[in-house]
Amino acid sequence: MVARMALRSLSLLVLVAVALRESCFGFSSHSLKYFYTGISDPNQGLSHFVALGFVDDQLFSSYDSHSRRMKPRVSWMEKVGKEDPQYWDSQTQMARGHEDMFRVNLEVLRSRYNQSEGLHTFQWMYGCELRRDGRKGEFMQYGYDGKTFLAFDKETLTWVAPEPQAQITQRKWDAIPGNNERHKFYLEEICIEWLEKYLFYGKEMLLRTEPPVVTIISRTEVEDGMETHVCQVHGFYPREIDASWTRDGEVWLQDTFHGFVVPNADGTYHKWLGIQIDPKKRDRYRCHVEHDGLQEPLDVALKDERLQVPKSTLGLIIGCVVAALILVCVIAATLVFLRTNQAI
Repeated sequence: MVARMALRSLSLLVLVAVALRESCFGFSSHSLKYFYTGISDPNQGLSHFVALGFVDDQLFSSYDSHSRRMKPRVSWMEKVGKEDPQYWDSQTQMARGHEDMFRVNLEVLRSRYNQSEGLHTFQWMYGCELRRDGRKGEFMQYGYDGKTFLAFDKETLTWVAPEPQAQITQRKWDAIPGNNERHKFYLEEICIEWLEKYLFYGKEMLLRTEPPVVTIISRTEVEDGMETHVCQVHGFYPREIDASWTRDGEVWLQDTFHGFVVPNADGTYHKWLGIQIDPKKRDRYRCHVEHDGLQEPLDVALKDERLQVPKSTLGLIIGCVVAALILVCVIAATLVFLRTNQAI
């Protein structure tokens, strides 16, 4: 029962986490990613199969086994359908093929792992990146019940199998003539071409810049007289940002703690970073921020007339952010998604 509830929660987290979430296109990095999830025993309204497409962190297309249609999730994707009237029909047919194969693969894996009927998940993630420094990145992975099942190594043109049950599929796929070469060509060429096309269609949204707003909240600890300062950087786009605490103009890592870059509901991002200091040395510290939306870097000083917040409020702010980040990290660390319409 416990294992079943854990798997059910895992499947829910997959869908929630995905629906939340580089040659230079402009000045920032960009990515195209696809996530496929098959569930053997869905309930509470979940679909047997879900396919999601993301450009950067923006969901642009989706398919599920209830609607059985690939649908646009952003207005700029309507341009794709106008340019290619068969686009959505062809994407729907491919998704239906993946859905059928996922059902078969779930049964094969349940037998291969000698498991009873119940809730199991089969997942696939693949995509490409155009990074800020001009380099490209690609990835393709499969997973079963939250563990890595297979990962594609495009340098050696082989599949990597971490478990004995996956080695059967590894040998089968590696033996198909030209199969792995096609995967590499897709990731390095076709995926990049589609990413550039999507960036062109959605340039008003995806290539925009929104400068960060920087605020500092502070608290003096009565017991030891030390001060805690949290620099909040929010409302910025794109997601790449350089934020740090400095002392006398140099990056200061001692007694500092950082949050990750996290998306906001409006498509922008936020980040926080804290530091504990001796109030006598307050004038030596700055919150330093560099971002594409800024004409020049920001250096925010710690002034005497700073915003004071109660200890409980500051703790709540940090605690909530940390809890959210931990959830995202746990999901990212435990889930592996999958690609290619192949029987395992």
